[in-house]
Amino acid sequence: MDRQKHRILMVSDFFFPNFGGVESHIYYLSQCLLKLGHKVVVMTHAYGNRSGVRYATNDLKVYYVPWRPFLMRNTLPTLFLTFPVVRTIIIRERISVVHGHQAFSTLCHEALMHARTMGYKVVFTDHSLYGFADAGSIHMNKVLQFTLADIDQAICVSHTSKENTVLRSGISPEKVFMVPNAVDTAMFTPSPERLSCDEIVIVVISRLVYRKGADLLVEVIPEVCRLFPKVRFIVGGDGPKRVRLEEMREKFSLQDRVEMLGAVPHAQVRSVLISGHIFLNSSLTEAFCIAILEAASCGLLTVSTRVGGVPEVLPDDMIVLAEPAPEDMVRAVKKAIDMLPGINPQVMHLQMKKLYSWDDVAKRTEIVYDRAVQSLTTNLLDRLPRYLTCGAWAGKLFCLVMIVNYLLWNPYAIFYPQPSEGFEEVPDIGPLHAPSDSRDDL
Repeated sequence: MDRQKHRILMVSDFFFPNFGGVESHIYYLSQCLLKLGHKVVVMTHAYGNRSGVRYATNDLKVYYVPWRPFLMRNTLPTLFLTFPVVRTIIIRERISVVHGHQAFSTLCHEALMHARTMGYKVVFTDHSLYGFADAGSIHMNKVLQFTLADIDQAICVSHTSKENTVLRSGISPEKVFMVPNAVDTAMFTPSPERLSCDEIVIVVISRLVYRKGADLLVEVIPEVCRLFPKVRFIVGGDGPKRVRLEEMREKFSLQDRVEMLGAVPHAQVRSVLISGHIFLNSSLTEAFCIAILEAASCGLLTVSTRVGGVPEVLPDDMIVLAEPAPEDMVRAVKKAIDMLPGINPQVMHLQMKKLYSWDDVAKRTEIVYDRAVQSLTTNLLDRLPRYLTCGAWAGKLFCLVMIVNYLLWNPYAIFYPQPSEGFEEVPDIGPLHAPSDSRDDL
């Protein structure tokens, strides 16, 4: 029997032309779902002049709604102002499942809230780990608790991430699936010629922010350069902590041994990776880390902090783990340098092809969609008690928000009993899985 075909709306503030793990995940997952015959539409906010409807590879339709980011590429929280746009897209595209990505995305939370009000099935993927003590994490955990109180299914990218999400949100573990990230092994291939070990190049490609351990790099790089004269660093990425790395390079006179590339477009990441022997990841928190997969697929030995879901990502012969402390990171780099003669990039690449595949991720996500569609449909009165469990005061506030949202939607439901009334539905042009010659490079 053929599997049911879904019409999926992917929603997140994070999508191309911005680059990162969430953006890559949404893009590659969407492409593989299209191949499987599903309809996929992406909704994100406008990026500069990129606004309106665009098409990517294989006719992947992207709505860049005219909302501008105000903080860390997130849109300003409005609660209800996004309802008309979300409703229009869902009805015009005849969406059956709304899939939100990333706990930090304002657009994701609001779209899931509106979709539940309209009675649609919703799925959420959590890509990050958060703590429980600092003010930012406490606020984010309460927002996540609100969103997941009435979710059909949830996805986490590692077992550690699943445990973290369940603890933060109070969602039932039975509703949470573990579906890992993957890597495009056709794009990330090793260099045809094996690099000489006369000079060892350590590559760092990361957003230069506190969470990614940029402050740790400031202490690790000078010490590694002091201990190993034949080591050179290539640092790709940009962010507020770039200034600290520039100051470190000046202070220790390492201009000839630490190359700062700035922001690296995703299409050029492979060319940077294959110029090195070791990939260094200094993250302080990480649910999965796609960058590690990309480096391993290019044949680089990885040195990483032992945080979050990172220990689950690669076999022991591909990665050296260290505590997020300068002295332990330096020790791990030394161990990796000693291991280099036994590393075969081509063998490592073939092993990655067997371990990770976006096609496999898409098939596992299909199962989640099937479970979501089969879940019971409930009305507002059945759903409100779920929000009351979110806290003495927060629960009542969440109920009030959902009631107001329902009242805003109710006039539409009264005047237009059939959702498609008043809207021109978008026709499906050709087979959903057929590639098209017309593309818009994201």
